[in-house]
Amino acid sequence: MRVLQVSAEIFPLLKTGGLADVAGALPAALAQAGADVRVLLPGFPALLEGLQEPALVAEIHAPWGEPARLLFGHLPALGGLPGYVVEAPNLYGRGGNPYQDEHGQPWADSHRRFALLGFAAARLAEGLDGWWAPQVVHSHDWHAALVNAYLAFSPHRPPVATVYTVHNLAYQGLFGPGHLAELGLPHTALAVEGLEFHGQLSFMKAGLFYADHVTTVSPSYAREIQTPEQGCGLQGLLRARAALGQLTGILNGVDRRVWDPAADALIARRFDKDKLAGKAHCRKALQAEMGLEPRPGPLFGMVSRLAGQKGLPLLVELIPELVARGGQLVTLGSGDAGIEAALREAAAAHPEAVAIRVGYDEALAHRIFAGSDVTLVPSLYEPCGLTQMYGLRYGSLPLVRRVGGLADTVVDCTLEDLAERKSTGFVFDAFDAGEMRRALRRAFALFARQTEWKTVQRRAMAQHFGWDDAAEQYMALYRALGT
Repeated sequence: MRVLQVSAEIFPLLKTGGLADVAGALPAALAQAGADVRVLLPGFPALLEGLQEPALVAEIHAPWGEPARLLFGHLPALGGLPGYVVEAPNLYGRGGNPYQDEHGQPWADSHRRFALLGFAAARLAEGLDGWWAPQVVHSHDWHAALVNAYLAFSPHRPPVATVYTVHNLAYQGLFGPGHLAELGLPHTALAVEGLEFHGQLSFMKAGLFYADHVTTVSPSYAREIQTPEQGCGLQGLLRARAALGQLTGILNGVDRRVWDPAADALIARRFDKDKLAGKAHCRKALQAEMGLEPRPGPLFGMVSRLAGQKGLPLLVELIPELVARGGQLVTLGSGDAGIEAALREAAAAHPEAVAIRVGYDEALAHRIFAGSDVTLVPSLYEPCGLTQMYGLRYGSLPLVRRVGGLADTVVDCTLEDLAERKSTGFVFDAFDAGEMRRALRRAFALFARQTEWKTVQRRAMAQHFGWDDAAEQYMALYRALGT
């Protein structure tokens, strides 16, 4: 089964968030399950540099006339994964990140940058590469979604199945309707049953409406996005797709080649669930690295975008209590300037107990999971979440809100769940500081009983959230679509 995966970023070459982790791990799992997988990526400098011995497949012109080249090679950083890269220096050869300039502002021509990605994917599906053509085109998030519209309006629609995965419904790729003509799509596409969304052009709707099947990154999120609370105005369309059996939640996995405390070269000392002494060493090393004093209470870690959606306002409100109880906090991330300032103020007020590192540092993220006792993910909404699964893997018990993939992966430390040997972390329901406070209290209470803590810790580390399960579900879906 020939599968083309289309995404804007891929770990370890280019990463701004969890999308890259998924894009980097899923192809290998699909290949292990028997698929012939290739990836298609935009020609950002890091992705071009990662393509070994690139060969020209074809010269193409975007619908608005801009020339580009489609290159094929292999990606050594991903085990030699075969990949295509769209080379268009005027669109991709810039500083900043894939979505924003150096000042944090969205690129003014993002509609062109990602339309070209979808257009190239459609051309590949139509047979642009005479040596290989996909049977399935699997696009990820709004950046790659337009391939589904291009194929829907193709004058010679190829016999290819299309799957579109929503990673975060809140980011929809909205642009002015006047861009439709330059993207090479007919005016009939700008309709409610099409790409129109409140008068704008929605790239995401290209996937939600035109793809043969829509998936999300957890079963709970697939249900939640059909509600007004989390549907972002698209719940009607999503309910219609679900009613036809065309919406599925498939839980993301953990790439155990990357996230394995027993083999991780980035942490201070390796460990596993049967030999936890190394984790205590990692804890001391993290405290020293972040300038924290040794303290007896739990060390909380948070690796996240600094955004309200991630529950940072709740955490900021509770930091004084967390410190007063003897706990410590390490955060790594960037985002909202107000939240960043509040965390800096907390670190200045409690330098012995609170530390913040702004930006993203992959190696430090590994050290935080290895050295912390609790991983914080108190999100307002969370399509899947990977950090709680990394926390489980490294014996850093997740403290999460019962939403999306967090609800699918963490079991609370209630008395009954402890008695039934199911507990793996701490869960609260309402997005409320009082609710999170009670979960924090449970974490402190369990940490004070180290024998029970280690029992839960070992159970957490034994959880299996591998990509092999997800790959089998995707393969079953591909087959069901008639490939």
